[in-house]
Amino acid sequence: MTGIALAFLVRLATGVRLLGDIPEDGKRRIYFANHSSHLDFVVIWAALPGRQRAWTRPVAAAEYWEKTPLRRWLSTHIFKAVLIPRDLARMRSEDPLGKMLEAIDARADLIVFPEGTRSDTGEVGPFKPGLHHLATKRPETLLIPVFLENLSRILPKGEALPLPLMGQAMFGDPLPGPVEGESKHDFLERARDAVMHLSHGHLIPSPPDEGS
Repeated sequence: MTGIALAFLVRLATGVRLLGDIPEDGKRRIYFANHSSHLDFVVIWAALPGRQRAWTRPVAAAEYWEKTPLRRWLSTHIFKAVLIPRDLARMRSEDPLGKMLEAIDARADLIVFPEGTRSDTGEVGPFKPGLHHLATKRPETLLIPVFLENLSRILPKGEALPLPLMGQAMFGDPLPGPVEGESKHDFLERARDAVMHLSHGHLIPSPPDEGS
């Protein structure tokens, strides 16, 4: 009940709406989105239908969500987040990619932010390799692009309290995974374009022909 109430409050506070269809077909999903606020994964999580929210786990920065008892409780008991450290020594010992793959294998959907860090300007930065690693190691998952609008204004970087502005989460059609002959760089550019196109209401681009 706490999760249901929190999702309702987030939708009420941000005005976020789910734009796009989320079919219930039993396939695992990786939602990937632009990143400009600590609210980002909370808003995507809250926008999802209740049944899908129940098995969706955000991938989030351990240092932020472990900082206070309340954040630790929320990340562990409500969001069931996969917490990824930014400290290099801790990353080597905890195997972030392994933790995400383990979650998928346990039949969880993931929310990831391929930029790796929040944008100060609202621009969508280059994607880091993590999404490519997930897509190649678990090719059966559906890659769902999401564009978040206004989140950087609702909770600007460095602020603790949200502002009363309207936001929305636009969910696109599944992005085809890496195809034969497509480089990691080209796949990540195609994935970034899928998010960018949603900001203009466009369809996601088709993958290149095999061997091109």
